[in-house]
Amino acid sequence: MRGKRDGKRDRTEYERGLPGHHDLFARVTGAPSGLSALTLRLWLAGFGFVFCTVFAILVLYYLPPLAWFGWILLVLGAVALVDFFWVLHRKRRGEPG
Repeated sequence: MRGKRDGKRDRTEYERGLPGHHDLFARVTGAPSGLSALTLRLWLAGFGFVFCTVFAILVLYYLPPLAWFGWILLVLGAVALVDFFWVLHRKRRGEPG
């Protein structure tokens, strides 16, 4: 293998992924790189959507002077909903996590 002898890496090594490429301490500590937690992100996005939407409706209905806060919560709920469907798309595509 060319990468072992002269210090240059072969194209197949880059396609396979370099060990510890994203982890600065991989050579020092030997720790494995982190894995994506898509399932956790899916649950958090779902919780964020439900929480922000319910709380925004309560604020808009019971506290009209704080309507601006309710609208901000609705925007955050919409962002959480978009994130929920994006993570769901990634999981259906077969990404681990």
